[in-house]
Amino acid sequence: MEMNEILVIAMFVSFIALLFTGFPVAWALAGIGILFAGVGYLADNYLDTMTGLDYSTLGLAVGRIFGIMTNWVLVALPMFIFMGLMLDKSGVAERMMHAMQGLFGRVRGGLAIAVTLIGIILAASTGIIGASVVLLGVMSLPVMMRQKYSKTLALGTVAGAGCLGILIPPSIMLVIMGDQMGLSVGDLFMGAVFPGLILGILYIIYILLFSFFKPVSAPLSADAKPVSLAVVWSVFKTILPPAALILSVLGSIFAGIATVTEASGIGALGAIVMAAAYRRLNWSVLKEVTINTFNTSAYIFAIFVGATVFALVLRELGGDQLIESTLTGLPFGPYGIIAFILAVVFLLGFFLDWIEISLIILPLLAPVVKALGLDIDGHGVVDNPELVWFALLVAVTLQTSFLTPPVGFALFYLKGVCPPGITLMHIYKGVIPFILLQLLGLLVVAFFPDVVTWLPSVAYGK
Repeated sequence: MEMNEILVIAMFVSFIALLFTGFPVAWALAGIGILFAGVGYLADNYLDTMTGLDYSTLGLAVGRIFGIMTNWVLVALPMFIFMGLMLDKSGVAERMMHAMQGLFGRVRGGLAIAVTLIGIILAASTGIIGASVVLLGVMSLPVMMRQKYSKTLALGTVAGAGCLGILIPPSIMLVIMGDQMGLSVGDLFMGAVFPGLILGILYIIYILLFSFFKPVSAPLSADAKPVSLAVVWSVFKTILPPAALILSVLGSIFAGIATVTEASGIGALGAIVMAAAYRRLNWSVLKEVTINTFNTSAYIFAIFVGATVFALVLRELGGDQLIESTLTGLPFGPYGIIAFILAVVFLLGFFLDWIEISLIILPLLAPVVKALGLDIDGHGVVDNPELVWFALLVAVTLQTSFLTPPVGFALFYLKGVCPPGITLMHIYKGVIPFILLQLLGLLVVAFFPDVVTWLPSVAYGK
């Protein structure tokens, strides 16, 4: 084994080891990159190796970091984050919960279905996992506990529905994936619509079946009333504002009226208008949302900087060639290699956040996937259909990372707002069926690539 290969493996091992110490990810990535640049430089000077690393390697990182700061696509990140946080403060979710309780009150498991539908709407309008899970948990868990719902069903529904925002556009994960893989964010947004809806539908089917076979776990509300025209009108009025915001953001992108960056600004402004219309907008709310937007954006961009240094040194050492030769040398065939990659991403999701996987792993895998010669139909319209399909497969897989211990963030968000008497073990048992449903959704997207490529082809087709 050559020195370069040894250093590449040592970089990954060091990074994983530092993660378990609780050291900040951004510092770990940048620090390991700088450290191994020094190790390579010393090895070339004193061990007569040819790693090619020297001080100019870190000099190249400066230019790449400036490239991040001047990337117009990434301007959409803080805007979408602001939009999600402001909508969280607007009170729209509480209004939808009250309205939908009346609509589904006479359906067994109706409250869980209402939570899932609200989760889909929040996903398409906020995309902030922490906000969605906490909001759904605060609003629905006390009500479901009073109605004697099964703890595992209630907890799994809230966690699963709250995590849809990382996939259903506008998703900040898809913005980052598009930037890292050189893909159109608009293509990814359109390609993610049906996979996201499929997951939501699978959740609802599971809730209906669970409630049918275990009626005691999802009892009907004692004060449920027949559905009337007034109830339907109330639901319509409640859903209309967020639906209009979703249409203005995604519709402007899909119609080619606005870029993703411009549409994010429309979304941020629309969220402010909605909060003002519901009389929830004041100086305190604006200040809190702005500060939280700064903090979240700084966290993401700090990891961007650290990952840039790490990836630069890794590439200088030939890490991308090592990964490509390793994967293409597997005796699985093209689609077997894709399955292997997704299995690795699934396992990495137990320990790594989606941001690290998107920034470190995806850029290394994109050339490998492109070289496999996959036969994915882009209908003559979608550029790089195999990469768009692969990116959405990874995105669906990364849904599970929010629900899998030990670093499933949704689990800890949910635990923080649970009523007394609910333990982490209840949450773990509750999310297992939803992890399996996410994997079932992954199989649907894997076996039917048109689920991803059809909508972009229709939008851009002549």
